[in-house]
Amino acid sequence: MIRETIVRQGHWLFRWRSYVLLATIPIAFMTLRGGEPVELYLGEWPDFIYEGICVAIAFAGLAVRAVTVAYVPKGTSGRNTREQVAETLNTTGMYSLTRNPLYFGNAIIYMAIALFTQGIYFVIIMALFLVIYLERIIATEEAFLTDKFGRSYHEWAERVPAFFPRLSGWQQPELSFSIRNVLRREYSGFFAIITAFVAIEAFGDILFQGHILYDPVWIATFIGGGIIYLGLRYMKKHTTLLDVGGR
Repeated sequence: MIRETIVRQGHWLFRWRSYVLLATIPIAFMTLRGGEPVELYLGEWPDFIYEGICVAIAFAGLAVRAVTVAYVPKGTSGRNTREQVAETLNTTGMYSLTRNPLYFGNAIIYMAIALFTQGIYFVIIMALFLVIYLERIIATEEAFLTDKFGRSYHEWAERVPAFFPRLSGWQQPELSFSIRNVLRREYSGFFAIITAFVAIEAFGDILFQGHILYDPVWIATFIGGGIIYLGLRYMKKHTTLLDVGGR
């Protein structure tokens, strides 16, 4: 059965989802060899504005993830990779607008990074890749949640779209918004976004111009992001400052 095949593929993609997208890096590098079309044809300021828009879109995707994890209880919406985990069925907050808010946020981030390369073919490839990739992972999670929660899951699925959020129907979660939960769970994603943009900028300079153009803005952004990342990582691993009861 095609559905069973998709679910099996989704199991594999779910387990290795932190690494699967690395397969797109060689394609991105090939794109960078052609330079930045916006700067080449329109100039530095339009290129600066374009890059700023891409960065803003990426952090909008991170904001979707942040609003999601700020409300979720412990044992849900985690970064587990070996198996599906869901102690409860989340149906409020972002989950009242879309059944897969974290994947929706990820898709925004990945597309923003693809757009940042200014390679139209890479953008198309990334979009097609995400359709196939996310379809299979979501199918796997749906099979798991159906088996675990049965009718409750079906009733929720009938009301809420699978991926693209509806614009109304927000249901306030019982738990309060927890910025500590966001900082504890999303600091690595925050620095990964910065690293991706800095790497694209640096490798683009090397591949197109033969050397790195040391832009102080990107250098400061990377150093500042790294300090925040290391600080939050230390707080998570060695203190209880980011711990929240029931989260």
